[in-house]
Amino acid sequence: MIRIGTSGWRYPEWRDGFYRGVPQRLWLSHLAAHVATIEINGSFYRLQPPSNYQKWAAQTPDDFLFAVKGSRLITHHKRLRHVEDALKTFTSSLALGTKQGPILWQLPSTLRFDEAVLRDFLAMLPPGRHALEPRHESFRTDAYFDVLRAHNVAHVVSDAPTFPCIEAVTADFAYVRLHGHDELYISSYDDEQLDEWARKIRDWDRDTYVYFDNTMEGAAPRNAEALAQCLDQPLASRT
Repeated sequence: MIRIGTSGWRYPEWRDGFYRGVPQRLWLSHLAAHVATIEINGSFYRLQPPSNYQKWAAQTPDDFLFAVKGSRLITHHKRLRHVEDALKTFTSSLALGTKQGPILWQLPSTLRFDEAVLRDFLAMLPPGRHALEPRHESFRTDAYFDVLRAHNVAHVVSDAPTFPCIEAVTADFAYVRLHGHDELYISSYDDEQLDEWARKIRDWDRDTYVYFDNTMEGAAPRNAEALAQCLDQPLASRT
C-alpha cells in the first residue's frame, strides 16, 4: 500500500492554479479526488473539535486516509516531557474513524536526541501508526533507530535544505515528507528527483505514506500526481 498526497489543503496560493474555479468550501473534496491521502496540519496549531474531523472525513472518498499532525503543545512547548494529559486530550479528539492514518510527531529543530525522554514518550502513545520527524542532527544515531524499532514507530524521511535528511526505515511502514529540495516549502521536484524517490520507495517494500510539503507556489499536488504515476499507483480513490 502506497499513499501519496500533500501536507494540508488550505492554500490561497493554489486558488488560481490547482483550485481554479473551485469554491473554497470544495477545496478538500477537490484535492481528495486527485490524491489518496492528506496530512491534517491544523491539529498541530490548536486542538480541533471532533466535529471538524468528522466533517473532513465526510468530504473524502470511502477508502481515503488522513495523517494527523500531533499537537505542538506536546512536541514544541512541553518537548515530549510530562505530556500524559495533553496526549490523552489530543488523541481523544480524533474522530476520523476508518480514515485515520498515522499520527505525525514533528519535533522542533532545537530538540536534541535524549534516549530516555524519547523512550518514555513512545511508551505513552496509543495503539496505531505513529511517525516521528526529528530536525536535529543528534538523532542520526543507532540508539535513536533502535528505540523507534522497539515501538514500531516510523522515522520520517524528510527532504529539505535546512534540516537533516536522515534516511532510515524503522517500522513496518515508511513515512516521507518532501518539503522542497532546494527551497524550503517552495521548489518543485523534477522528473529525475521523483524517479529517485520512487526507487527508494520500491526498495523499502512496505506500506508507505508520502506527503509533499512544497506548497507555497503550488507544486505539491502536481508532484504528488507525478510520483503516483512513477509508482504506477492510482492517483486517488474514485469511490
